[in-house]
Amino acid sequence: MNNIYQNIVAAKKNNSKLLAILIDPDKTNITEIESLSQKINQSPATHIFIGGSIVEQVCIDSLIIEIKKYCSLPILIFPGHPSQISNEANGILFLSLLSGRNPDYLIEHHINSVDILTNSDLEIISTGYILIDGGNETAVQRVSQTQPIENTNIDLAYKTAKAGEYLGKKLIYLEAGSGAKNHVSLEMVQYVSKNISIPLIVGGGIKSLSKIEEIFRVGADIVVIGTAFENDVNFFSN
Repeated sequence: MNNIYQNIVAAKKNNSKLLAILIDPDKTNITEIESLSQKINQSPATHIFIGGSIVEQVCIDSLIIEIKKYCSLPILIFPGHPSQISNEANGILFLSLLSGRNPDYLIEHHINSVDILTNSDLEIISTGYILIDGGNETAVQRVSQTQPIENTNIDLAYKTAKAGEYLGKKLIYLEAGSGAKNHVSLEMVQYVSKNISIPLIVGGGIKSLSKIEEIFRVGADIVVIGTAFENDVNFFSN
């Protein structure tokens, strides 16, 4: 499966919205993959993201292999650490945590993953990752030891996103964090979307179909659903 990024760019140009289901390996039993994949196939999902801030089980390869038996959507690694990289996926969001100042998440983990990625067939998509305050401390905040940008600080979020674009990032990801109390504000999504030219991903704290539509309406190109789908695999049919 090639040209995942070009397909995302083409979708943005055509105003065709994309939806990713985020699967956390630590919260997913491989015996449930067949039924889970069927639910994903019945949903509007266009992509599957695999990963989490903390992956304690070394099961990502087998998990992806199992998913590919039942689902043909592009699978992208959403890594919190180089140990989560799997060549069984189709691509990887090569995340740099632009909102934080922890060197491990700005560049160090990336250096440590070079050998793995060089010897892989993954499509590598450079992504500026921006953590936004979702109203409670999330796993990515704890693990990365970085402070999120306040949900009301639209100017800082915009400048961080724009700096990421100037640095050559191919995607910008506004993230409230898994299990966030609040999603990224509609005002922030709208302002950032209008002022960058690369595709915008928004995730974290999105708990309803109506909210997905609102976030699309104000400018997100890709919306990511994780916890809401984990808690209710019938989320899209309710």
